[in-house]
Amino acid sequence: MVMACRVINKRRHMGLQQLSSFAETGRTFLGPVKSSKFIIDEECHESVLISSTVRLLESLDLTSAVGQLLSEAVRAQNNTYRTGTSTLLFLVGAWSSAAEECLHMGVPVSLIVSVMSEGLNSCIEEVVSLEVPVHHVFDHIDNTKTFSGLETFSVSLGPFLQIPSDTGLMQKEHDLKDVAPQPLTIHNLSGRPVKSPQLFRPQAKVEADTNTSQTPQTLKNSLLADTCCRKSVLIHSRHLNRTDNSQQISKPDGFLEQHGAATPQAYRCNDLVELEVGLSHGDDSSMKLVEAAAQLQYQNARTQQGSCAMPFMFDISRIFTCCLPGLPESFSCVCPGYITVVSTSSTTLIKELQNQPIRVVLIEGDLTENYRHLGFNKSANIKTVLESMKLPQDSSEELWINRVLEILIKFNVNLILAQGNVSEHLIEKCTHSKRLVIGSVNGNVMQAFAEASGAVQLAYITQVDENCVGNGVCVTFWRSIPLDVVDTVDGMAIMLKTEGINLVTVVLTSPVTAHMQSKEDRFWTCASRLCYALKEQKVFLGGGAVEFLCLSHLQILAEQSLSKGNQACSGWLHNTSSWLASSLALYRPTVLQCLANGWHKYLSTLIYNTANYSSEFEASTFIQHHLQNAIDSGSPSSYILSEYSKLNSGIFNSGISNKLGQIPRVYDIVTPKIEAWRRALDLVLLVLQTDSEIITGLGHTEINSQVPEGFLFL
Repeated sequence: MVMACRVINKRRHMGLQQLSSFAETGRTFLGPVKSSKFIIDEECHESVLISSTVRLLESLDLTSAVGQLLSEAVRAQNNTYRTGTSTLLFLVGAWSSAAEECLHMGVPVSLIVSVMSEGLNSCIEEVVSLEVPVHHVFDHIDNTKTFSGLETFSVSLGPFLQIPSDTGLMQKEHDLKDVAPQPLTIHNLSGRPVKSPQLFRPQAKVEADTNTSQTPQTLKNSLLADTCCRKSVLIHSRHLNRTDNSQQISKPDGFLEQHGAATPQAYRCNDLVELEVGLSHGDDSSMKLVEAAAQLQYQNARTQQGSCAMPFMFDISRIFTCCLPGLPESFSCVCPGYITVVSTSSTTLIKELQNQPIRVVLIEGDLTENYRHLGFNKSANIKTVLESMKLPQDSSEELWINRVLEILIKFNVNLILAQGNVSEHLIEKCTHSKRLVIGSVNGNVMQAFAEASGAVQLAYITQVDENCVGNGVCVTFWRSIPLDVVDTVDGMAIMLKTEGINLVTVVLTSPVTAHMQSKEDRFWTCASRLCYALKEQKVFLGGGAVEFLCLSHLQILAEQSLSKGNQACSGWLHNTSSWLASSLALYRPTVLQCLANGWHKYLSTLIYNTANYSSEFEASTFIQHHLQNAIDSGSPSSYILSEYSKLNSGIFNSGISNKLGQIPRVYDIVTPKIEAWRRALDLVLLVLQTDSEIITGLGHTEINSQVPEGFLFL
């Protein structure tokens, strides 16, 4: 699909230019207020509304090698974490431009790779100071009640990012003024008010947790050790000559000591509502569904464990989505068990099977006559016939179907779940004999039914015996749908459940079919954020705070390197014997500044996308103002924590009531964010080095020429 066109100068590093061009298409996806895009299929003319980087790259024609590398990097990030892809894509573009700028100023490729890698590693080590521990968020939750009214909070704030939003749409300022003066309370189902959450609790008011708490220094050491283990992808490139440890970036003198008194060790998050709202990033509707799913899992865990005090773990592998386009938004809900869509021809069968326990058989692979387990697939050219008589060509499938029906009747099985494909002829025959067959069932769903019903998963239906059949499964209609919308629903939603099953299905509905994919993606993003926050037991202060700390940290390093570099350049011919060492001192400030410019572009775009500023220039000016204040303070991390602590002072909330200081701040998850940074820089440096390896001759390495020699179509 052609979405844009950019002039490509073939005498420059084309790979870096292509990365910047691809990244430009997704800049509107950065931040909580996303500008969605319509993707139209030119063949079938169907359209879909997307608001994620993954769906965007799936729709682009990424036939070039650089495009394939970018697609693989984004897909790897999404498959592992399901979040952070927009950050990855934007930083790829920003740092590609930074690398190009360094080349334009004559910085050797080896120094660009070395200093950029060291600069990012230094940032990763520095941002540990903005981690907030997350502990015991389920300890004070009563399993007979909902967690709380998540809908009470409609605004999330950070000192550098102000997000009055609701599911991606900006709220009117007068709405905020109407809400702000009200006492900020939340209510449970019993109607009793719950104490308003306090995001940051002083350490003196919180019980010490000696088993799980970590000091900032311990966290720094662990991150540093992980960073040191990472090697560059191109280990045989001539551009990968590293300098020794003495040439690595040093921190400002006394920097760690300056912010030691204000580290997040004095704060922690102990309330689940605070965590959920902080991680929702303005998408309250999706986070409400995640909250309900967590509540069902928590109740099930408490029921199964009884008196055993095992810590609860939020497991998104046992959460599934069922998309029903055409239904109103109000039909979206969370239900225990497994909800799926079957043909309307099974309506009579479902009516007969509901409200009674039935027996189930679980098949791991396909439920077809010619299916063989991996390693035992027979040749398609070999046919088996009887010598005594000639049989029709399709009689082998007929014999197999009759054999299957005999087994199901013998063991009184009325439900068959298959992980693979199912023969259409078998489904028809089983429906006539009052047996329900469902194919393409997720493996985790199969495992959940196996654990709850006692069934054993089998490779072939012929392996069924009494010990492999599960019991106690109930089949019911999901819910009655009004007649005025029933014509818009394709198929029929049914619910399968059994006592004690650890399975939750989130039903997603929308009257706009093109919106379903985006809604499902947003749900999984929120679910993954909450899962990783609970798993890692720590989060970052969000709202751009972490990126701002990286920017200010690199700015300080660049200024220090510049002063040291000037001193070295004044007598480098006499005082140094290594050209590379002197070049490193000379070019380090330039590379660090270009890397910092990437963070500056990120923050400016992030703030501009919140619609609080009329242009990116105004947003950039806002960032520059606070950047200078942070550098002048001597401790950027302390400056950031100070700004978080006085959100209600009106400094960042001009025109908004100071009552908003009670609203929880924005949170970011730790590992996925850091991995997005690393993947972005690794991709940029890989393309940079590959371009340099294949470009030969002075005419091709000179990058001052502005003569366009081609076009890149997106």
